[in-house]
Amino acid sequence: MIDNHQKNIATFIHLSTFSRFIIPFGNFIGPIVLWVTNKDKSEFVDAHGKQAINFQISILLYAIILGTLSIPFFVFKIFNGIDFIDFNSFSDFHINIGKPSPLLYIGGVLGAVAIVGFILELVFIVIASLKARDGQLYHYPLTIDFLK
Repeated sequence: MIDNHQKNIATFIHLSTFSRFIIPFGNFIGPIVLWVTNKDKSEFVDAHGKQAINFQISILLYAIILGTLSIPFFVFKIFNGIDFIDFNSFSDFHINIGKPSPLLYIGGVLGAVAIVGFILELVFIVIASLKARDGQLYHYPLTIDFLK
């Protein structure tokens, strides 16, 4: 039987991921601390803790992949008009803003995907915390199970 204390702990595990807006890496520290201190007391809390941590690790992995893909497109576009061999001084320095490059479009699309992913992450965290409050298990979509 799941009591209110277990539901509250599981809910706070999910909500503690929002601490990243205040504390660097708070989205990892908060859930890990709550999960480690309470995982032996309840299987319900253990399941929610693993889901929250797996989701945050998966989101970090997806962000690294998106960043690795999108940053080179912007860098190539910025440094496209600069001649590094004949770079004498900043008097000859100019950035040519002309016709947009296809690289800029690709980078922009990847940036838009990142923004949509961030919004979906927030929505999934709220849904998971509401499910935990109601005493239901929740499995985040697109989550890689690092902790089983």
